[in-house]
Amino acid sequence: LYRTTSSKLFGICLRVLPQRAEAEEVLQEVFMAIWRKAEMFDARRASAMTWLSMMTRNKAIDRLRANAGGGQQAAIELDELESDASAVESAESAQDRERIEVCLDELEAPRRKLVRIAFYEGATYEELAQRSGNPLGTVKSWIRRSLLKLKACLER
Repeated sequence: LYRTTSSKLFGICLRVLPQRAEAEEVLQEVFMAIWRKAEMFDARRASAMTWLSMMTRNKAIDRLRANAGGGQQAAIELDELESDASAVESAESAQDRERIEVCLDELEAPRRKLVRIAFYEGATYEELAQRSGNPLGTVKSWIRRSLLKLKACLER
């Protein structure tokens, strides 16, 4: 499992966390959590890679929030990122990003913005409602409908 998924999961950590060492620590925490929570995986709800990716993203965001008061803002150098992924993985990742962007562009602008903030910044529903000035229930339904539209688009 590690050999098959670690490069992609490490890439997720690096996109969220400013320091490579933190990304490595979070990746280790992710695999420990996978070991402890494997029985929680439900193939009817999501693919294994989706489950692993979301777990990784959430742990990385948790770490980022925990460090928010520390003022750590180191830039990740591009060559470090490239050295960790093979050319094939980079191409696949670029294709995935392109497909996601095409599907995101199909959403209405306000909903697209909320989805981006939720997934790229890790904002909660409450934070999204506050930022957008919309009721919490409205934001939840917008996100849910938007995710269903994204799923349908990506499955085409």
